Amino acid sequence: MRIPNKSILVTGAGSGIGQGIAQRLATEGARVLVNDINPTLGEQVTAAINAAGGQAQFAAGDVTQGADWARLVQAAQDFSSGRLDVVVNNAGWTHRNRPMLEVTEADFDKVYAVNMKSIYWSAVHAVPVMRANPDHSGGSFINIASTAGVRPRPGLTWYNGSKAAVIVTSKSMAAELGPDNIRVNCINPVFNPDTGLSAEFAGGPVDDARRAKFLATIPLGRFSTALDVANAALYLASDEAAFISGICIEVDGARCV
Repeated sequence: MRIPNKSILVTGAGSGIGQGIAQRLATEGARVLVNDINPTLGEQVTAAINAAGGQAQFAAGDVTQGADWARLVQAAQDFSSGRLDVVVNNAGWTHRNRPMLEVTEADFDKVYAVNMKSIYWSAVHAVPVMRANPDHSGGSFINIASTAGVRPRPGLTWYNGSKAAVIVTSKSMAAELGPDNIRVNCINPVFNPDTGLSAEFAGGPVDDARRAKFLATIPLGRFSTALDVANAALYLASDEAAFISGICIEVDGARCV
């Protein structure tokens, strides 16, 4: 077990990458608070973790709302004897791939609320708890950004910007929270055609032609999987990464364009 009894909150864990992260961390001994805005999906993931011998509890919540974050952090503490060791900010959103001026204000606001404001609220509510962890053990934030934040493509301009903001904000958080022994890192996954938002990223159904177009940009010759991202999250959550902060792990198969 690489993270035995660590108290870990994973947002957007009802499907896709978040589900993979929650399941992987649980197999390595973590006590995982599974969060999702969809109770049905979140409960299914939680039940699967527990059935496999892991430790998980579900808490519904909208990551764009401060009051919901207060409840999530409290739920994680209640599930783990008052501790909170790791927050994985995985919940994300995108506008549909289209010219930047065709994206509505409502879509823009939702992208930034889910992708960025959620990190603000996570810090407001989780940092004081991490500071109070015994023996100055601190804590860790793992923010799921994107290759879009470092190598943007046309059609996703406002999403790209939100993920770039996640990356820079994470680096700034790492610098400011370092004296509290709180680490902050990012993971930048490449496009995964099997996530719930893949059609939005691609600008339409992910047919063979679109798959081939994206795949051609990945030298390792395959798409990322939830497990690929989860393995990176496991490392960052573990004591093996005790001196790693302010970095982004590119889980992208050496994506070149």
